[in-house]
Formats: sequence, C-alpha cells, structure tokens
Amino acid sequence: MPVKTHYPSLIGAIILPNVGGWIGGFVTRRNINPWYQSLNRPSWTPPNWAFAPIWTTLYCTMGYASYRVWINGGGFKNAALPLSLYGINLILNWAWTPLFFGLHNLKLALYEIIVLWGSTAAVGVTFFRVDRTAGYLIIPYFVWTTIATALNYVIYRDN
Repeated sequence: MPVKTHYPSLIGAIILPNVGGWIGGFVTRRNINPWYQSLNRPSWTPPNWAFAPIWTTLYCTMGYASYRVWINGGGFKNAALPLSLYGINLILNWAWTPLFFGLHNLKLALYEIIVLWGSTAAVGVTFFRVDRTAGYLIIPYFVWTTIATALNYVIYRDN
C-alpha cells in the first residue's frame, strides 16, 4: 500500500535547501562585479546566468530526495544517519558561498568544497540504501559539486 503524501512536509523539504541558496545568492550577486569577473577562470566556466536555475533545480531535487528518505526510512528515528549527513551537507553547501564570494578566500573555500564533495557522496550512498530513487536524485548534485570543486581548484591555482 503506497504511503500517503504529507504535502506540508514535502513542501518544507523542498523549500529548506533553497533558503540557504537564496541567502547565498545575495552574497554572490554583490561580488560578481568586479571581484569574480576579475579572476582568471577556465574556459569551461559555466556562464553566470546558469548558476541560479541549476542550483534551484538541485536544491529542489535534494529536498525531494530527503523527503523520500524521511518517509520511506520511517522518519528521523529510523533514518537518522542519512538525514544527519544531509543536514551536515546542507550546512557545508551553504557555507561555501560566504567563504568564496564573501571572504574571497579561495584556499579555504577549496578545502571546504572538498569536504562538501565527500559529504555529497556519503549522502548519495546512504540515501540510496533507504530509497533508490532518493539516491539517484543526488547524482546530479554530486556531478555539479564535482564540477564546482574542479572550478574552485583551478581558480585558486590561477589566482
């Protein structure tokens, strides 16, 4: 018998990751010109306009994946490890923007995003163990975090 959707929880799970993204967006916008534009960046750097829709999509899928783990894992009590890792991952995700764009600390942001990359892998694996679809939904986030980590490294190296 399928589990009944609890819409307030689903909506909350989808909105939660976006909150940090919205706050980070303010920090980012204030530092695009002239600071970020003045950095040496690789030719494969995504265009600035692509980041907001990509992150919004990723945050929504991450939130939906966390909802699936919460529902199919029997709530926080039974899915404490994957949901705790997810919470840590969100904090790491949200912390990167102030380090990179706010403080302009490319080296510290690089170290932080490497930890974020590892935690993203851990979230994907633990989500998959509870709900395969939730695990699969983390794959695009992992790919994007891999690109972001490589981009952070090259920007750090070249500046």
